[in-house]
Amino acid sequence: MRLPGEPHPTSGFPARQPSDSANPLVSEFDRRSCPEGLATRRQLRDRGLSPGGHGPVAVLRCKGCSYRPGQACIHPTRAWLYSVELARPKRTPTLAQEWALDRAMAARSTCPDCQRRYYFCLPLRTQGRCDSCDKGYEPSPDTYFAPTAPVTHRLAA
Repeated sequence: MRLPGEPHPTSGFPARQPSDSANPLVSEFDRRSCPEGLATRRQLRDRGLSPGGHGPVAVLRCKGCSYRPGQACIHPTRAWLYSVELARPKRTPTLAQEWALDRAMAARSTCPDCQRRYYFCLPLRTQGRCDSCDKGYEPSPDTYFAPTAPVTHRLAA
């Protein structure tokens, strides 16, 4: 309990540093003031790049923290900035990797009772089968792959 006339205990403390960054001296930039050569993950992805194993070099402050320049931005709406020079091109999956992903998705979207492969993942963990088998109705034909054509693969490559 503080006595009347005493300063508030939080006054006079230094500005907060980002608590979850590896380097507490990471530069912080306000919105629209980011220098060239730095980009967010989404901007790197749009350019076909990835951070390449390198950590963030700066923080893009949220809109609310731009009004408090003396404090570090610790809000979840901040963005980490990565160096474009250190970024690497995104890896493209091999045909075997795409085939493995297709088989995994087929297992998640195929009903074990009626053997229909749906366009979405089924609640196999909770129900164990598709809704039409569980509730006893005929599914709409636009929700599953037609069984007339054999499905060999649905690979992007």
